[in-house]
Amino acid sequence: MLIADAIHIWRDADGEYHLEWEASQPDTRVTVESLDSAGRAHYPDGLTAGARVSGLPATNTHFFRLRDQHGNEAVAAERKLGMQGTPNFRDFGGYKTAGGQQLKWGYLFRSGQLSRLTEQDVALLGNLELDLICDFRQVQEQEGDPSRLPAERSPRVLSLPITPGSNANFFEQAGEGFGGRQTMFDFMVEINRDFALAQTETYARMFREVLSVSDARFLVHCAAGKDRTGFAAAIVLLALGVPREVVLRDYLMTARYFNPSLELDRIRQKYQMDLEADAILPMLEVHSDYLSAALAAIDERYPSIEAYLAEELGVGPAELAELKGRYLM
Repeated sequence: MLIADAIHIWRDADGEYHLEWEASQPDTRVTVESLDSAGRAHYPDGLTAGARVSGLPATNTHFFRLRDQHGNEAVAAERKLGMQGTPNFRDFGGYKTAGGQQLKWGYLFRSGQLSRLTEQDVALLGNLELDLICDFRQVQEQEGDPSRLPAERSPRVLSLPITPGSNANFFEQAGEGFGGRQTMFDFMVEINRDFALAQTETYARMFREVLSVSDARFLVHCAAGKDRTGFAAAIVLLALGVPREVVLRDYLMTARYFNPSLELDRIRQKYQMDLEADAILPMLEVHSDYLSAALAAIDERYPSIEAYLAEELGVGPAELAELKGRYLM
């Protein structure tokens, strides 16, 4: 039997779709059907592990129906979109809640920077029909690397700069005598605790702005789309009732698409650091300990995620009901 939450679809930079799935029985055989606006395309029956699909328009998102030999089926969209200029652009809808409902596809997106989008990327972004973009980058990042956005029906951009309080002192000390990889790893753990405890005003504003637009389609992003964005996506998913283990799986998916080694020179220049690669990499990597530290900080101080959302982020029962009414089906 197909496991709906374990279907993963992504498009590479060449426009080819990759489909992977998991099943509860090893002999499960699957038929794949693409549900395209131009018609329906069927692919060979009896696939057992994955499939590849090409020839679909690159500036649209696409849905696929997967059906096993027992009649069980699931419809899923591409999780990671085929953006050429930003590798970690993802739809974080489609997941099942603990109560058995499903998040809608095509409403909740997360990514890294948008400054290097190609013309094809901009066209795809326009076709998503976003209402709101929440940019968590620092002001100097936003001004130095301005986002490329569609000229028509451009989404409203909300500047929500996040600068963890310990950043400045830490990078001033990141020179001679720096402790190496473990020091950077520990720093990233503390940054994530900071997101949960010291950045509540910013994340509360994110929720307020989303709720101010009827049925908003929105994107949350920062530079890499993993830390500031990762916590934002996590609390949205938790507010909608997605189980914590699924939230963590979505968080860790960044490791599939974001290559830390390609960002080393940018980070050295940005923070004026002259450190070995091994000492810098934890800043660019994604680890379960990072998000787990943020969630543990919440657990230590609040009886439930609902209490945290209500007390710190202004998302009480009425706001939760509104969010679930919009984004669950």
